[in-house]
Amino acid sequence: MGADDGITRRGLLATIGALLVAGGAGLTRLGQRATESAPVQRVLARLPRARAPLPAPPPDPAATTPGLSPLLTPTADFFRIDVADSIPTPALDTWRLTIDGMVRHPLTLTFDELIRREIVEIDATLACVSNPVGGPLVGTARWTGVRLDRLIAEAQPLPDADEVLGHSVDDFTAGFPVSALAAGDALVAIGMNGEVLAPEHGYPARIIVPGLFGYVSAVKWLQRIELTRFDQQVGYWVPRGWSRLGPMKLSSRIDAPRDGAKVAAGPVTVAGVAWSSAHGIASVEVRVDGGAWQPAQLGPSLDATAWRQWWWSWTASRGSHQLEVRAIDEQGTVQSARLVPPVPNGAEGLHRIQVTVA
Repeated sequence: MGADDGITRRGLLATIGALLVAGGAGLTRLGQRATESAPVQRVLARLPRARAPLPAPPPDPAATTPGLSPLLTPTADFFRIDVADSIPTPALDTWRLTIDGMVRHPLTLTFDELIRREIVEIDATLACVSNPVGGPLVGTARWTGVRLDRLIAEAQPLPDADEVLGHSVDDFTAGFPVSALAAGDALVAIGMNGEVLAPEHGYPARIIVPGLFGYVSAVKWLQRIELTRFDQQVGYWVPRGWSRLGPMKLSSRIDAPRDGAKVAAGPVTVAGVAWSSAHGIASVEVRVDGGAWQPAQLGPSLDATAWRQWWWSWTASRGSHQLEVRAIDEQGTVQSARLVPPVPNGAEGLHRIQVTVA
């Protein structure tokens, strides 16, 4: 727990102990009305089970490939990008989610009412638009929540509404096209990697829209979903120079060896991850010193919305060498080699590293 939780570990343990002595009244299910402080509510909360849970993840190649990113990014290692001065911790017993704006039937839901809807799981990669080529601001998690398209359908949006604008409890906003709901995989997420959302990742609820950069979609500490139009209002980052639309781009990264590493001559495992926006990864290729592209082996596929691990065995010769990687998606699109900066709609280019073979 961080300082923003407003409670010490010793104080929390004492509180939990007192609750247990009192008969376990504080061991509540997620969303059940409670009177404890918000941090205690979160620690004691339990994540509802999905009606049709996803299969357990397959064995993770990262366990046997040093330096390779895990198939699912541990929550503690998942990147965090937001504009919050401090981490909000809303209390479940007072939290409400409102869906309004250009709708026929505005909704206001308590947490209990939200989780009475069907609970689903998705595996999805989330990336920050500011991530440079080969950068660390990307991760994959198993998200648990309620389908966003069904919640919005309950509110009956007006035909001319073209934007879904999420509002955070700290007044951050992010908006994306209504058309992005068509895939049916956008969530009001309440869990991450089998646990209640951590405070820094949006407890008690956040929006996840697979295939879109977080700056237009991934509102944490969610309290309101507004149906509106792009010609009337836009999210926080758009007036600050970022694109109105934010589809993730076909990308790949070398995790191992690291840039500038020194390796021994002979067999070297080159490994990393690749991801796309709406289409899964079909293949990954690696080349050395500008030579011919070589096919890499792909790791297990969780979903088209999640990254794929890859690795390639290189017989390294002495000297300094440049390694490059590129990905090809399931539609046959080859990752662009054109260098594009992150502003205004995401970086492009091939990740290249330099290694020395001794």
